[in-house]
Amino acid sequence: LAALVSKYVGETEKNIQGLFSATRARSVVLLLDEADALFGSRVEVKSATDKYANLEVNALLQELDAFEGILILTSNLHENIDDAFRRRLLVHVAYPVPDADMRAQLWRKLVPEEAPLADDVDFARLAKAFDLSGGYIRNAALCAAYAGIGQGRIEMAMLEKFAVEQSRAAGKLVRL
Repeated sequence: LAALVSKYVGETEKNIQGLFSATRARSVVLLLDEADALFGSRVEVKSATDKYANLEVNALLQELDAFEGILILTSNLHENIDDAFRRRLLVHVAYPVPDADMRAQLWRKLVPEEAPLADDVDFARLAKAFDLSGGYIRNAALCAAYAGIGQGRIEMAMLEKFAVEQSRAAGKLVRL
C-alpha cells in the first residue's frame, strides 16, 4: 500500500497501473492487505482533494475490470469498501468472531506448548470471560508468555490482565 499511494497528483494512479501491468505478464496471486484503505468509498466532490481521491478509485475499478488473475483483498472493515468494488468480487468470505469453544482452542494453541503453566490456568474460563477474536487472543497470549519468562511460568492472572488489555484495545467494555 505504501508503494502505491503517493501524495503527488496522478502518481497513485500511475502506481496502480504499474502494479496491474506487472501482474499481466505473470501468473500471480495478488494479495492486498487492509484493502479498505485503498478500495474506500467514493465521496461527493467538494474539493480538489475529493476529486483526486475519486480518480484513484476509478483507476482501480478500471484495472479490476481488466484483471484476469486472482486478487485477494483482506479487511476487517469491509463496510468501508466501495459498493462498486464489492460488485466485482466473486467470493466474499467472512470470518466471524469465534464462539467460546473455539476461543478456548485458540488460547490453548496460542500459548506456547513448551511454556510452563501455573495450575490455575483455565482456558475455558478465559474463553467465556473474554469475547475476543483470534488476533487479540494471540496478542494476549504472547504478552503473557513474555511476562511468564520472568516468573518462570504463565499464571492465570497474567492471561487475564492481557486479555483485559486486548479487550479494551478492541473497544469492548470489561467487567472486573
